[in-house]
Amino acid sequence: MGKMVIGLAMAATMAMIGVLAVVTAATGPGGVAVGGTGNGQGNGPGQSAPAVPASWLNLYRGAAATCPGLFWPVLAAIGTVESDSGRSRLPGVSSGSNPAGAEGPMQFEPATFAAHATVGPGGVRPPNPYDPVDAVYTAAALLCSDGAGAQGGLWGAVWSYNHSTSYVETVLTLSLALGQDPSIAGTVVSALSFAARQLGTPYRWGGTGNGGFDCSGLVQAAYASAGIALPRVAQDQFDAGPPVSAGSTVEPGDLVFFGTGASGVGHVGLYVGDGEMIDAPHTGADVRFDDANWPDFVGATRPAG
Repeated sequence: MGKMVIGLAMAATMAMIGVLAVVTAATGPGGVAVGGTGNGQGNGPGQSAPAVPASWLNLYRGAAATCPGLFWPVLAAIGTVESDSGRSRLPGVSSGSNPAGAEGPMQFEPATFAAHATVGPGGVRPPNPYDPVDAVYTAAALLCSDGAGAQGGLWGAVWSYNHSTSYVETVLTLSLALGQDPSIAGTVVSALSFAARQLGTPYRWGGTGNGGFDCSGLVQAAYASAGIALPRVAQDQFDAGPPVSAGSTVEPGDLVFFGTGASGVGHVGLYVGDGEMIDAPHTGADVRFDDANWPDFVGATRPAG
């Protein structure tokens, strides 16, 4: 599939209709609200901070290399969900434990950490779940032992890390996004995480939650979870912009629009990465992953700025 790039003709069409400012609601850090190992407690990166700090990016890449077939964005997504890559100040991240007994930035239950404890380059001895190096390298060892590097084994390995389908879907969604751009902002992490948690929710025309979503209701709710207010319907969302400019790559978190043209927008999805989007497609379907390369692509906007 690969990346999407906005064509010159489409960018010109979007510029002709004009754009309105995206209204950003006042909000503090936070957003991801799913559990981790032992009911972890990651709360998402600060809204404007890069999702993965540079030092942690090197950790994730180095640790993933110890498990052939394990992609570093999976580790990065788990670290983001569990503790915002160590930046969360919630109990159990830098000391103590969370209410479920999980410890450290990768949120291990003590017995699990002891069984897979791995000292990475520059880690501490004996291995310590609060040490970022040991925590990430131990997470890689745990995932590897559960088959994350084997063909077809990733979903089950992430499920073993935390027995929650929603957790798996959030991690795998974020791994696609981080694989394309590890510097995505916290607003994008929050919006994508919200959308991932809706996978399997029924399509409902006019739906904004409460039993279902239509396409524009889904992306509106996703960005509302990140503190960004969007118009209600797809055409107005497209008109609100800001547009992705000519020749630019569509980035994770961008909205991708489809229809007959700039004044005939009929569908919108939330771009995840690698040519994939999450959308609520039509009556009789559920919120799902879709190929974003539809032939009636109109353009893309970037609500997160």
